[in-house]
Amino acid sequence: MSAPSKTPANTHQPLVLAAVRLSLVPGIGPRTYAQLVAAFGGPEQVLRAAPADLNALPGIGAKLARAVALATQEVDVDDELQRCSDFGIDILEVHSDGYPRRLKEIFDPPAVLFCQGPLLPQDDLAIAIVGTRHASPYGLLQAERFAKGLALAGMTIISGLARGIDAAAHRGALAAGGRTIAVLGSGILNLYPPDHRSLANEIVTHGAVLSEFPTLQPPKAGAFPRRNRLVSGLTLGVLVIEAAERSGALISARHAMEQGRDVFALPGRVDNRNSRGCHRLIRDGAKLVENIDDVLAELGPLATPTTIDATMTIHHPAELSLNEREQTVLQAIDQEPTSIDEIVRKTGFPVQQILATISVLEMRRLVRRVSGSVLIRL
Repeated sequence: MSAPSKTPANTHQPLVLAAVRLSLVPGIGPRTYAQLVAAFGGPEQVLRAAPADLNALPGIGAKLARAVALATQEVDVDDELQRCSDFGIDILEVHSDGYPRRLKEIFDPPAVLFCQGPLLPQDDLAIAIVGTRHASPYGLLQAERFAKGLALAGMTIISGLARGIDAAAHRGALAAGGRTIAVLGSGILNLYPPDHRSLANEIVTHGAVLSEFPTLQPPKAGAFPRRNRLVSGLTLGVLVIEAAERSGALISARHAMEQGRDVFALPGRVDNRNSRGCHRLIRDGAKLVENIDDVLAELGPLATPTTIDATMTIHHPAELSLNEREQTVLQAIDQEPTSIDEIVRKTGFPVQQILATISVLEMRRLVRRVSGSVLIRL
């Protein structure tokens, strides 16, 4: 990928250096990293720990304890940090403030994330769109249609930059002027597939490219199932457009279920093998969808409201499909009882207009009347 002009400020902080060094020790995966950091207080403390103290932890044998103790001398991270600096790649440690909040919720978040492009608070409102690499024209059309509509509504589109459905989803979000994030199964500077380099560069300008792997790591078969847990973990839900019964997209769907995310599937032709995975998901409880409202209505409410800007806080993704007047009235209603007189004062709208808008918000189950003239936001 091309090198941007900006150099991240965090690539030489001691915490980042220690986190990258520890994560590069052979045998240290996300769960072992978390165990070590919990025991010693941080990656720097882990690297200073005595082999005997490391070996005393359950599951940490003498060989791994020795490898960790020698990591400061034997694991060279200078070249990796320099590449990140040269190409504007941020390194996010799992306990840092900039690390995606939703990834922290999953069972095995990566110890470090390599990220090219900014992550924004609004990316908490994300949906993954995934499917087969061998998509039909119908599947490509639907992936782009859903991505475009959800991006226009304000959702960030997550996918894996693969050929087929993934690429169509990214392009749909970009066509709408929305945000999209690509999660890789290789290092950011060893992009796969290589013919998507220009697409990845475009994504960086309207979102981000993420990987848990060092920047030059080549794509390996086992890396893509690991990548899929991040695709689902970053989101509120996963939408499968076309997938055969053994498709990698079904791995993303399974991760989503395990992570407590919603799973959606688009039905297809019964004689198309790439519809069988979607139909199986629907039989197993995934939500059948035909349009973006089907997705937005099922998502949420959010455990933690997401602030989009100074005037808009989202409590439920369905709020993204409201028109300007509906959104203004909704933002004037608190989670504490709010009178219609107070809504009139905040919005400046006539009472009859507000009453009509409240009826719409009630039907969408976004507000509830406490009494005849008092409401609360759900």
